[in-house]
Amino acid sequence: MAKWQERAVLLFKEEGMHKLTHANVLVVGLGGVGSFAAEFLARAGVGSMTIVDGDTVDITNINRQLPALHSTVGEPKVKIVGDRLLDINPELKLTRIQEFLSPERAFELVTPEFDYVLDCIDSVTPKLNLIIACKRKKVKVISNMGAGGKYNAENVKVRDISKTEYCPLAKNVRKRLKAEGISKGVKVVYSDERPDYTSIKTTDGTNFKKSFYGTNSWMPALFGLYAAETVVKNLIK
Repeated sequence: MAKWQERAVLLFKEEGMHKLTHANVLVVGLGGVGSFAAEFLARAGVGSMTIVDGDTVDITNINRQLPALHSTVGEPKVKIVGDRLLDINPELKLTRIQEFLSPERAFELVTPEFDYVLDCIDSVTPKLNLIIACKRKKVKVISNMGAGGKYNAENVKVRDISKTEYCPLAKNVRKRLKAEGISKGVKVVYSDERPDYTSIKTTDGTNFKKSFYGTNSWMPALFGLYAAETVVKNLIK
């Protein structure tokens, strides 16, 4: 193993590091959740990763997203995050896909070659189709629910989507998945803190996003941490 992985080897052992090195993970969405999740996976030693995001850094991203700096405004997130991941692990086998995930594309993108898929999308329709594609193709997936409008780190947890509560996004996704014949068996990161409904703002509906909540600096990163933890533990067990 490389010298930079010394501490990880002590904890994960040689067998665990071998599994991570040969793992192939898909991360869709590189905002506040996905950018941190991708970095945690790279630092853990995941050997192959595909990152997907069609967006560029906006000035409003700076309060919560890893690639967002005043110097990176206007640059593609897949470029900034991808360059950072390769700077962490130059041997990482990285595929970058700069596009917003359409419903049809989700079914093309998800294949059994992935050991795990991280859904870090914040728009319902693409999120739904990515989850359905994973379930239909029997690829493990962890989906991140709503981090916006919330403050409390202690309320974040990983559960089956059938056991979520107080999360408007999870409720919407749960309802639409049920219509597709999927009522359980989808692991999610969510918070059972009631969101601050006064912090919501509507949009023009571009890229399937109709509204968003105010968000702080730590909640999206924490969701990404829980998602990455879940994936790494599953890969090395």
